Amino acid sequence: MMGEERGVLGSGAATEDVRLEASLRPQTFEHYVGQRALVENLQVFARAAKQRGEPLDHILLCGPPGLGKTTLAHILAREMGAVLHTTSGPAIEKKGDLAGLLTHLGPGDVLFIDEIHRLTSVVEENLYPAMEDFRFDVMIGDGAHARSIALDLKPFTLVGATTRAGLLTSPLRDRFGFTARLSFYSVDELVAILVRSADLLEVRLDDDGAFEIATRCRGTPRIANRLLRRVRDFAEVLHEGRVTREVASSALDRLGVDAKGLDDMDKRLLDLLIDKFSGRAVGLDTLAAALGDDAGTIEDVYEPYLLQEGFLMRTPRGRIATARAYAHLGRPPPAARLHGGHAQGQTSLFGADELE
Repeated sequence: MMGEERGVLGSGAATEDVRLEASLRPQTFEHYVGQRALVENLQVFARAAKQRGEPLDHILLCGPPGLGKTTLAHILAREMGAVLHTTSGPAIEKKGDLAGLLTHLGPGDVLFIDEIHRLTSVVEENLYPAMEDFRFDVMIGDGAHARSIALDLKPFTLVGATTRAGLLTSPLRDRFGFTARLSFYSVDELVAILVRSADLLEVRLDDDGAFEIATRCRGTPRIANRLLRRVRDFAEVLHEGRVTREVASSALDRLGVDAKGLDDMDKRLLDLLIDKFSGRAVGLDTLAAALGDDAGTIEDVYEPYLLQEGFLMRTPRGRIATARAYAHLGRPPPAARLHGGHAQGQTSLFGADELE
C-alpha cells in the first residue's frame, strides 16, 4: 500500500494533489513558508552561483513526503533562471534512459530526481561522472573492438529528493555539494500556509478554523492543503461555506482524523503494538506483516510523525508504543512483567537497555 492509497492523510502525491499543488505552490523563496534556516541558505547559494555565472552545486533534499522538496526544486530553478526537468528514480530504468535525460539538458538546467534512492546501481554509477565532470561515458562496439567515448554534457544542477536518506550509497551522497534535511512544520507555519491556500482557492477560512486544521495535519503542508479541500466540501454543503473551528472539527472527526492528527491506520498500528504484541518490542517486518502493509510504507509514511510526536519508539529489539500512545488511546499502561531477564509491558516502554 502506497502513501497515496492511505486516504485523506496519505502523504503521497495523488493525481488530484499534483494538479492542485501546482496552483498552490509558492513561486519564490519569499513566499515559501517554513524551513527558514534552510531556505535562507539556499537563497545565498543560488544568488552566489548566479553572480559567478556558474551552475548551482548539486543539492540533496531529505525528509518525509509532503514537506516541500519538489517545491524547493521549482523555486531553485526559477531563482537561477533555469529550465527544470523532472523525473523519478524508478523511471530511469537503464543507462540509455539516463543518457537521454542528460544529453537534453541545456547550460545551467536543473534536473530534479525524486525518490533518488531508488536508482538502480548501473544508473547510479553512470551518474557519477556526469555529476563530477559533466561527462557521460558511452561504450561503442562489442567484445575486443569495444571502446569507450566520453560525451560532454552542459553544466547542470542535480537536485535529488529522498524520503529514505539511509538507503543512499555513500558515493552518491558524497557527490552532492549540500544536503538539506526538511523537518515537520509548526502549527503557526501551517496556519500561514492554510490562509494562503484558502485565499487562492477562494475558501472562507476563519483563523480558528485554520488553527484546527493545522493541529491535525501531521506537520505536513501537503496534508494541510488536502484537509482544507475536504473540510471545504463539508462547509459548502452543510455550513454555508464558512470554515470555522466547529466546522473544521466536525468535518475532521467525520474523516477519522483525531485531535493529534492520527487516523485509523495510525491507531491500528499502535493497537497492534499494545494489544496483539502486549507492549513488547516488535521487528519492522513482523509489524508490516501484521498490519498488512510493506515495511517501506511504515518507515516512510507512518513512523516519522509517530516518532516526532512521541507515540512510537525504535529500540534495538524493534518498535514499541510509548506511554503517550497508551494515554492517547485511553489505555492503562501494562503492569511490569519480567520474563527471562528482559522487561515486558511497562518495563519494555522505559527499560534503559532498549533505548537507542
